Amino acid sequence: MKIVKVIPNNRKRAFEVHTRSQQYLFPYAVVKPAPSRSNRVVAVQVDAEMANEGFVYQLASGEEGAVHLDHVLEYSRDPAYLTDQLLYNLTLCAQTAVKKSEFSVREIIRRLGTSPAQFYRLLDQTNYRKSMRQLLALLHILHYDVDVVLKTQKTVTPDASQDEVRISSLSSPA
Repeated sequence: MKIVKVIPNNRKRAFEVHTRSQQYLFPYAVVKPAPSRSNRVVAVQVDAEMANEGFVYQLASGEEGAVHLDHVLEYSRDPAYLTDQLLYNLTLCAQTAVKKSEFSVREIIRRLGTSPAQFYRLLDQTNYRKSMRQLLALLHILHYDVDVVLKTQKTVTPDASQDEVRISSLSSPA
């Protein structure tokens, strides 16, 4: 995802970050150095050195700051970004599990019933088009159980008690 333009909005005290498909507000209070009434943003531009995935800004005092799009997406709790982060972390766990496994790579591929190319795509942390089903199957083959915990977000219902649902895979007796 690339940033198309960034507009400092002093009334809302936030940067308006525009991508091709979305617009995000990123508050001044989150960035360092933080703009203030006496030290306003005088220039902001999409940074080509960050491959248009970030922006830089300059304050009246001459201080400069930079923000990557990942910080904006994380702050905004973008569902696609958070899903990709979950898949990324699960893939790193699978890579570690394969390294620790007593099975050879050929044996793991045979048990998965897939090709070597598909197996290596499954372990590629930059591939976000992989099947979660295959990733969970890989972890199961390597004798790992995956538990999913669903929680209500604190920001959605600040006064309500936390609801929690646990979903566990069936564990085989040891």
